[in-house]
Amino acid sequence: MKIVGQLVIILLLFSACGSKEERTQKFLLKGNIASKERNWDQATYYYGEAIRLEPCFADAWNNLGTVYFQQKNYEKAMVQYEKAVSCDPQFINALLNRANTAYELKEYYKAISDLDRAISLKPDTAIIYFALGLTYTRLREFKKSLEAFEKAAQFAGSDKKQQQELAVNHAIVQYYLKRYDTAKMELQDLARLNDVEPNIYNTLSLIETDQGHLKEAMNYINEAIRLAPNQSYYVNNRGYIYLLQNDLAHAEADINESISRDPDNAWAYRNKGIFYLARKDFSQAERILTQAWKMDSFVDRIHYYLGLAYLYNDKKDLACASFRKSEELNDRMVTADLIKQCK
Repeated sequence: MKIVGQLVIILLLFSACGSKEERTQKFLLKGNIASKERNWDQATYYYGEAIRLEPCFADAWNNLGTVYFQQKNYEKAMVQYEKAVSCDPQFINALLNRANTAYELKEYYKAISDLDRAISLKPDTAIIYFALGLTYTRLREFKKSLEAFEKAAQFAGSDKKQQQELAVNHAIVQYYLKRYDTAKMELQDLARLNDVEPNIYNTLSLIETDQGHLKEAMNYINEAIRLAPNQSYYVNNRGYIYLLQNDLAHAEADINESISRDPDNAWAYRNKGIFYLARKDFSQAERILTQAWKMDSFVDRIHYYLGLAYLYNDKKDLACASFRKSEELNDRMVTADLIKQCK
């Protein structure tokens, strides 16, 4: 025990003898090692020590932000990234990290502002355009999404993994635009190059589901789950297919499993709300669907299903407002009979 104690003292004395810059760099390195090992408390301490020595050490602020980001503490991460950018306004990584944090906080226009700024500093970086494409997707500005993904592909070079991820997201946007044939063609081309990418099959399943081809949809989603059995989104999507088949027992099992794995998945809560609609538990349906909408307003067809819950709970005005929103978003779900009830 004495030997260990002496060794610590020697190290501290040696550290104290180094220059201020050497000491800040050592703390940064130690913080990076701790972060890699996911030892967040230790990483926070080391980055904090580096900042104590150099209050405008942009790298340390940025890395400290990433510690909080990895723990999904996005508000606290944002504070650190703000300080990093304040110390170095041309720090590309901090700008990108701040944009990603704004995305998680659903501050999409703020994210776009940072991404545009990053592009002005380094206009040939694929990852920036990729993040821009994802952000425009959340704003339902799908044409801009496609342009951003296509731009990213130009700069991805020979990185096959990145090219594939871009291509899958490009096809997903085609799906959101209801360009089913184009999306299918793009995904099938991708499958010929890499038939073990689960998101290809998940997206093909979504397309077949939209087109009412539930057997084909189930085959695709089961293949996605086989390739990625721990992906909660795929299990939830299978639960939705079970709902459409009126197989409520299997639907409930999949949806509950998805929520258990990822309690932040608003799509799973939407499906739970649909489950309660099918069970004619309309008050529960309204509660859960409202929760899903508040969690993430991007959730597909949420306004249609919430409209049904309002209607069955004798809240006609709210129902009609939801149906109008569903129509605005081109959900293609509101029937002529429902529209008549709102006149």
